[in-house]
Amino acid sequence: MEPGAGAWCRGPEVCFRLLDQDQRLAGVRLGSGAFPRGADLTFAYDPADHAWELRRPRPPVRRLEYKLELTHPEGRTEWVCDPDNPLRVGGGFGDSSELRCDDYREPAWLTLPQVHGAWRDVYLPLPAVRGEMVAQVWSPDASTGRVVIAHDGPDYHRFGELGRYAAAMIGAGQVPPFHLVLLPPGERFEWYSASPAYARALARDALPKLAAELGADRPVVGIGASLGGLAMLHAQRRHPAAFGGLFLQSASLFQPRFDRQESGFGRYLRIVRFTGRVRRRPDGPAVPITLTCGAVEENLANNKDMAAVLSGHGYDVSFDEVPDAHTWIGWRDALDPYLTTLLQKVF
Repeated sequence: MEPGAGAWCRGPEVCFRLLDQDQRLAGVRLGSGAFPRGADLTFAYDPADHAWELRRPRPPVRRLEYKLELTHPEGRTEWVCDPDNPLRVGGGFGDSSELRCDDYREPAWLTLPQVHGAWRDVYLPLPAVRGEMVAQVWSPDASTGRVVIAHDGPDYHRFGELGRYAAAMIGAGQVPPFHLVLLPPGERFEWYSASPAYARALARDALPKLAAELGADRPVVGIGASLGGLAMLHAQRRHPAAFGGLFLQSASLFQPRFDRQESGFGRYLRIVRFTGRVRRRPDGPAVPITLTCGAVEENLANNKDMAAVLSGHGYDVSFDEVPDAHTWIGWRDALDPYLTTLLQKVF
């Protein structure tokens, strides 16, 4: 039996229902990255059930995140989580409601014991961008010269549970011990948009100091999602000797033929110039690289294309489409097996 309100997934359909006994609202609309841009996500009011309802074909995901836009009679609008759905997930723009379909399963590593380690802060001056950052570094008790660095590191840890993944997989013996370095985004839109100055700051300022601090004895593995993934690939292309492998999730690898909807972004042209150069020039040395992207993302086309381009340039490329959208939980759920396999290969 279907619930009276909230959200649920049944077979090929998803349904959202918001009770409004006296029809105090003028309208309700769904906000979710699981549906295509421009899709009609407007609820209809059913006076017999005293509820606003939206039914849509289920997108190719196993879970989705959403908010509700409520329109009040005086014209005021507000975005809220679904009051009739208790499931919440966090993100950089606050909490969202979560709908899990029957075939969704959380990663098994969430239940694994975690190897002991310690966190500390490492101050990193970045003269190349006239800035600085404080990286959060987790180190296992075991001695190691291996280092993994992550763009948007604090959010990767908070919302994507990257630190928990590292401790669990090392503890399970799935990957060898490594230091995990969480890099804060700083001036994110500027630094992560194919900035030569930031790539230089990362490769020539930050990484040498981290290597000395941690006793690193090999190139790092770089991780990034969205713009953070773009910035990690850009840094590797400009300073290839610094990197031993890349793990990119839903990277913002904009190309005009796929991504004109992003043209309002201030550094759009700089990004498309970079992706164009990558397509034209097989700079090296190539390294193992894994790309993942959600099945319903606008970035899917450019990620598929870049995977093929890099493979043609001699990179050892793995591309994997995952049943989620542009979300931290989607990125978390893809860490194993995809990051695990990459780390086994590089380390």
